[in-house]
Amino acid sequence: MQKQKFFRLSLGWQIIIGLVLGIILGQIFYHNKGAITVMQNIGTMFISLIQMIVLPIVISCLTVGIANMGDIRKLGRIGLKTLVYFEVMTTLAIIIGIVVANITHPGSYININELKGSSISQYTASASAAKHSGIWSVLMGIIPTNIFAAMGKGDMLPVIFFSVLFGLGTASLGKEGKIITDLLNAVANVMFKVTNWVMRTAPIGVCALIGVTVAEMGFDSLKPLALFIIIAYATMAFFVFVIMYFVGRLFHVDFFELFRIIENEFVLAFTTASSEAALPKMMDKMQKYGASKGIVSFVIPTGYTFNLDGSAIYQSLAALFLAQAYHIDLSIGQQITLIVVLMLTSKGMAGVPGASFVVLLATVSTIGVPMQGLTFIAGIDRLVDMGRTAVNVVGNSLATIIIAKSEDEFDDDKRKKYVASYKRGM
Repeated sequence: MQKQKFFRLSLGWQIIIGLVLGIILGQIFYHNKGAITVMQNIGTMFISLIQMIVLPIVISCLTVGIANMGDIRKLGRIGLKTLVYFEVMTTLAIIIGIVVANITHPGSYININELKGSSISQYTASASAAKHSGIWSVLMGIIPTNIFAAMGKGDMLPVIFFSVLFGLGTASLGKEGKIITDLLNAVANVMFKVTNWVMRTAPIGVCALIGVTVAEMGFDSLKPLALFIIIAYATMAFFVFVIMYFVGRLFHVDFFELFRIIENEFVLAFTTASSEAALPKMMDKMQKYGASKGIVSFVIPTGYTFNLDGSAIYQSLAALFLAQAYHIDLSIGQQITLIVVLMLTSKGMAGVPGASFVVLLATVSTIGVPMQGLTFIAGIDRLVDMGRTAVNVVGNSLATIIIAKSEDEFDDDKRKKYVASYKRGM
């Protein structure tokens, strides 16, 4: 007897439906404090579920991946390749943002005196602390004095550093270390199973998070800054579908095939404005797509700290947008200085809540923009954050495959099988 097939929406479409419902609910409950509180709590619970599973997955997968790699020289080579690639791509993103801002002049079309400011108090403390942290503070912060404290705070770099050392130590034990790798493999498999359960709640979480954003802001507040939002999204789309496409071709990666594989994670990152929301499934998919566990476990978590292409585009665009709004004419030398400053500050602020906005707080003063200017774009930060987060996710998936191919750690047969099964809806 033939099994009856039922119509089933993919997770991506479920999330999009959640997005639409969230917009509708946001409009219905515009400035309704009770409804906003309920939606905020539901959205926070969903993000907390994601955060709960991220670190166990990173620690278990990275430790096993490094243990299987076993060669510290190979690890050093992969690490250098990864960081160089990240730096080149983020610098290119900053330059593209500045070029687009110079061509379109979005800040010239608004009257800064007509804009309504929003509170930026939640970002100022982080920015103040970050201003005093130089390169030595960043480097010292990588080494955890207490790994459990680092895990409790969700500090990714110290966790990565510890996991790499733990993996190398496990590899040095030989057969004795197999007990540890088997255990952590089991932990990773359990956490990926939990991830699948958590993802079933994603449409509800997305609906709540979008609902809060719309209910707090409303659509009227977007009109004065609509041009900036459109230019920011157009620039990000250009970077993803043109720049990343050609970079993919350079390294023999079928970019559009890769994009189709991660489309659900792209939508999830966009709607939640959280890179962490997509991280567990990203790591799982990149391994199934053909990249080795060691490469995936190292590149993706590191990329969430250093490979923030969408954030880089937004920061450069926003800095010049504000300068133009205040009629500050920046010379070529000042714009080059801005590029260098953004290259440094974006790395030093990794892991700080609202990091992209904090980077702006720390850099706009270098080009003479009043700090008050940031209050005018704070209200739309969440909306633009959705786009830049999605770009970051795509950039990290591409980086993973490129690094894997460069190390001959990519299984093309595995890719073909996974793509075929994915197309069949598995």
